[in-house]
Amino acid sequence: MTGMGPALADRLNQGTVLGAEGYVFELERRGYVKAGAFVPEVVLDFPDAVSELHREFLRAGADVMVALTYYAHREKLRHVGREADLEEMNRQAVRLARAVAAEGGALVAGDVCNTWAYDPKDPATADVVRAMYTEQLGWAAEEGIDFVISETNDYLGEALIALEVSQELGLPAMVTLATTQPATTWDGYDFVEACKILAGHGAAVVGLNCDRGPATMLPLIARIRDQVDCAVAAQPVAYRTGEASPTMETLRAEGVDRVFPLALDPFTCTRFEMADFAVAARDLGVDYVGICCGAAPHHVRAMAEALGRTVPASRYSPSMDLHPVLGAGAAKQDPEVLDAWNMKR
Repeated sequence: MTGMGPALADRLNQGTVLGAEGYVFELERRGYVKAGAFVPEVVLDFPDAVSELHREFLRAGADVMVALTYYAHREKLRHVGREADLEEMNRQAVRLARAVAAEGGALVAGDVCNTWAYDPKDPATADVVRAMYTEQLGWAAEEGIDFVISETNDYLGEALIALEVSQELGLPAMVTLATTQPATTWDGYDFVEACKILAGHGAAVVGLNCDRGPATMLPLIARIRDQVDCAVAAQPVAYRTGEASPTMETLRAEGVDRVFPLALDPFTCTRFEMADFAVAARDLGVDYVGICCGAAPHHVRAMAEALGRTVPASRYSPSMDLHPVLGAGAAKQDPEVLDAWNMKR
């Protein structure tokens, strides 16, 4: 039986839910998160920066404010020497998300992710992971969330633990898998089969997030949508992946030793590409359409508008007819100016 909370169920019944994530990448670009560890220390160190990004996503049309607790679990905080801040970081992240969500009637999601501690060959690690998820989601539940997002799951086994903990707390869960491998999770389950198992165990929403860009995620999502009965989510990275490099981790560029994660900029999707993705995903029957690493507010606004919405940030959507060269005034420009701007005459 699908565990669907009333707030999430109501929003899904209204039509496509628009998600916006990629917080750690965007805040790293802004100078608030250390690449490598990608621990959201910014939640405590610069909370206004987190609130501002929440607000930008909200104005751009996001229906869900996701608490920035990705990599805010005990294992990660231990690595950066901030284990003592674990509870306050998790609680503060939910408070920040709730405050901004209230400004625009958005839902609030708690968030857990892959821990890098799970090993299907070592049963003891399941208890370690369960303990980490229990404390994170317990604090989130006490602070007040509408549902849980368990994301970037490399292992079905780890995803099932997050789902079980969510259910024990009475919270509906959206559980999405990472797709670094061509066809299966790291514990050997075909992505479609893994989603069917998660749906069978009561996940409210199943699907994929991260790793793959729109072009290489959509074919997998189409198969998942065809095979599962519950709601489906698709949140690709905002990077141009393709047949030769199906994930952002496999992207290569001449003269660059490693593209991921610091040299991805030339592969960034345009707002138009993400808008096309949003429409394609909706037309496949995807219920929760979002964006992951590489996301920026202009992507989210373009996605929202492509889905037929006018959002607060639409007030400042492009109006190129106002441009002195690219707009209606082009006819008055000197031909040499038009040639320099690559304008047809």
